[in-house]
Amino acid sequence: METKYIKVDISELNKLSEPAQAIRRGELVAFPTETVYGLGANALNVDAVRSIFTAKGRPNDNPLIVHIAHIDMLKPLVAGIKPDALKLIAAFWPGPLTLVFQKSPVVPPEITGGLDTVAIRMPDHPVALELIQKAGVPIAAPSANRSGKPSPTLAEHVLEDMNGRISWIIDAGSCRVGLESTVLDLTGDIPTILRPGGITPEMIQQVTGRVQLDSGLIDGRGTEKPKSPGMKYVHYAPKGEVIVVSGEQKKVVQWINQSARKDEAAGIKSVVLAAMEHLSDYTVHIGKAFGAAGHPEEMAMNIFRLFRDCDQLGAHKIYVEAIPKEGIGLAVMNRLEKAAGRKIVKLE
Repeated sequence: METKYIKVDISELNKLSEPAQAIRRGELVAFPTETVYGLGANALNVDAVRSIFTAKGRPNDNPLIVHIAHIDMLKPLVAGIKPDALKLIAAFWPGPLTLVFQKSPVVPPEITGGLDTVAIRMPDHPVALELIQKAGVPIAAPSANRSGKPSPTLAEHVLEDMNGRISWIIDAGSCRVGLESTVLDLTGDIPTILRPGGITPEMIQQVTGRVQLDSGLIDGRGTEKPKSPGMKYVHYAPKGEVIVVSGEQKKVVQWINQSARKDEAAGIKSVVLAAMEHLSDYTVHIGKAFGAAGHPEEMAMNIFRLFRDCDQLGAHKIYVEAIPKEGIGLAVMNRLEKAAGRKIVKLE
């Protein structure tokens, strides 16, 4: 299959007519959002939805998120809209918040992993919104990477993973947030975060007055029947082994430096990902800054790109400084822990 590649900015949205037609025909189109690049198909076309799983190599019990461009597209997809949902929509849509509803019969079971719930969001990106509008259908879209690899925040990442597997790649530059959306389950008594992202628990609390984390985010265990992407399977991982190290900063530096020296003696290539201000403390040959200390939003924007850089460098081990699980730091650490297979070095 030939993959067509186009660059689009907000003054060139007329270029989206052909990719939108491809969506209507049941083809796959990769497109930018504010979070990561998505791999889109007509959410109401069962064969098109199935082709997403094939292109990604994705387990078919891993639900997809449905993307819409306006509130009128939501109503046919869900069985009802609770007051909390209306408040959250008013506060955060368009934006990096996915809401889980009871689904209507219109939604194919292939999207929901066979569950009676559906995850829906309205992306905050003019190219994504215009593509959905022109297609005239809701678009099911996981991240546009091969399953298990780091999510793509640049179109070049999509090309690396999906060239020849999909019909179109739309390039609109780098993604602003850099991590997948927050997924919030509204089907229970208390709004429950299934996957942390750019909309933090504190922000949700201000709107709904209450919010809780899914137990899997607290105890690190997956779930057999995930309501959201990112709940069951290993995700976001580069080819090298990811080792997340937490503790007092001097001890973290000492432990990583000792480990890296052993790696070098054994012929193992290692890379350190650390706050910009800490890089000079490391003696490892290759160190990369993934943001300024105390600015987790920068780390969120950069972490997946840096994982892919490590792949290009042929890194066998990737040592990463842990950061506080506060604000979007909760989402950054969720992705790091997933990439590390939940194995964290905790220094007393």
